[in-house]
Amino acid sequence: MSSLRLTFCASGTAEAQETLLKLQAIYPDSGSDADVLVCIGGDGFLLETLSNAPKLPVYGVNLGTVGFLLNPFVPEGLVERVAHARSISIHPLEMRAVDTNGGEHKINALNEVALFRQTRQAAQIEIEIDDTPRMEALVCDGILVCTPAGSTAYNLSAHGPILPLRSKLLGLTPISAFRPRRWRGALLPDDSKVTLRITDPTKRPVSATADSTEVRDVSEVHVRLTKNQAQTLLFDPDHHLEERIMQEQFQE
Repeated sequence: MSSLRLTFCASGTAEAQETLLKLQAIYPDSGSDADVLVCIGGDGFLLETLSNAPKLPVYGVNLGTVGFLLNPFVPEGLVERVAHARSISIHPLEMRAVDTNGGEHKINALNEVALFRQTRQAAQIEIEIDDTPRMEALVCDGILVCTPAGSTAYNLSAHGPILPLRSKLLGLTPISAFRPRRWRGALLPDDSKVTLRITDPTKRPVSATADSTEVRDVSEVHVRLTKNQAQTLLFDPDHHLEERIMQEQFQE
């Protein structure tokens, strides 16, 4: 596997740029002829890179804070480690957000699609699943839809459930729900179509984000899993994402 060809990208931090130069001095950058993209930075930069839908499998190198979707930085034997890495395919969520001017925005997200109140006024959101009304008014700071891969990110901070990668589920999690107080969210089949409509978006404005991309002043948001698209991530065998998500369920 010594013929495995790599290309590189890095975040704009000084450390990531310095690491990029070091790795390119050791391993030739094959550019458009590469077999694998090595992404150097943090989780946020990886998600930004994946939002551009690279066609190559992506091996992430952690130079950020958490690095949940990344591998530890070990410069020695990079080609061999990439060659023996385990792959996982992650299907992104598609967010179709309609703003109050009628504009439509389609953005993909690997972790979550989240809605947030923009002002001191709580958001009021109607929830519809597969064209069936399920909740007339959720009064809250926001709500999110997450993939299993994203269930340990913001979803977990909002007290949502951790979803194993093979669960074929989506998480629907409220953010600081005021009414109904005891609603903790829902688990949905991953072929569900989620529609979130904003009640009185002028008085109670809401923004929507797909991972790190934001749309302001939305009136309704449609979310579904894109089964016909997938991103391939590579992980060291002793640092595989599936095992890390499983371990998170047993953290104290």
